[in-house]
Amino acid sequence: MDNEEEPDSAREHKEEFNFSEVFVHQMIHSIEFVLGAVSNTASYLRLWALSLAHSELSTVLYEKALLFFWGYDNLIARLMGMSLFAFGTVGILLMMETLSAFLHALRLHWVEFQNKFYHGDGYKFKPFSFESLAHDDGC
Repeated sequence: MDNEEEPDSAREHKEEFNFSEVFVHQMIHSIEFVLGAVSNTASYLRLWALSLAHSELSTVLYEKALLFFWGYDNLIARLMGMSLFAFGTVGILLMMETLSAFLHALRLHWVEFQNKFYHGDGYKFKPFSFESLAHDDGC
């Protein structure tokens, strides 16, 4: 069937293949993929660095606080070493673990979840509420 025999509506719905447009579109997706891979790697490296810092700090606290003061034959020195170790463990290391868990959860929500499932379709976000359901039903 020639183009002259096609109705006007069919001619309007056909899209002409434009190689440069497809090429640019694919290049944009390739760049986004590479940037996403670099971003994911950097995010996991940040978590790894926090884990490494935690490990080193726990070693320092154990060796320099607990074992150092435990070498003295004095009860006050040993109690001071134990309290310094306990404070360091709870105050510093526990807070670092909390920060690590927070960062990992934040990374999973914002980096992985948003990239895989969120699509900006242009619809306004309306959070779920039972009150809105009651108004929609006319109650």
